[in-house]
Amino acid sequence: MRGQLHSDIRTAIDAGVPASHSRRSVGERAVDELKRFLIMFIYLWVMFGLFALHERIVLRQSGASLASQGFAVVNALVLAKVMLIAEDLKVGHWVRPRPLIYPIVGESLIFAIVFICFHVVEHVVIGLFKGETIAASVPAIGGGGLAGLACVAVIMFAALIPFFAFRNVSRELGEGQLNAMLFGTGSKIPAGR
Repeated sequence: MRGQLHSDIRTAIDAGVPASHSRRSVGERAVDELKRFLIMFIYLWVMFGLFALHERIVLRQSGASLASQGFAVVNALVLAKVMLIAEDLKVGHWVRPRPLIYPIVGESLIFAIVFICFHVVEHVVIGLFKGETIAASVPAIGGGGLAGLACVAVIMFAALIPFFAFRNVSRELGEGQLNAMLFGTGSKIPAGR
């Protein structure tokens, strides 16, 4: 029995999974995955909703329409799933053994690029279904041109930094520690606080 437990722990460590996760049921893992997805979705929805609102203000149109907010919800749903898949594929995993600033900045940069690429691919696929050419389907990101693309990339990168900072600091402190420190949840707050 002890040999099997040691083997399970070694397998979990080798796979980069905490030992407590190696014996969890499918239901527990599904709930965990759903929590991860919801956190990503809510963060992205707020971010895209603010982008849509900003776009309406810059274009001097009255208020953010429901259509642009609906677009923010759909984009958040799709990109949260893309984010989960990219994480499961360990995109950006190579920057984790370094000091925390590297994975925070690295993952923010990688996912900003992934989101922009996914946005372009999404528009090209939709354009092809509508019978447009690939060139006509490529969206004009940030108003078009290299400057617009760079501006959107920098904004996306900066907007993702808090998300990855929270996640990486939380991972380093241990499961539930940062939430307990910030929100006072659970009994994981260290003594003396």
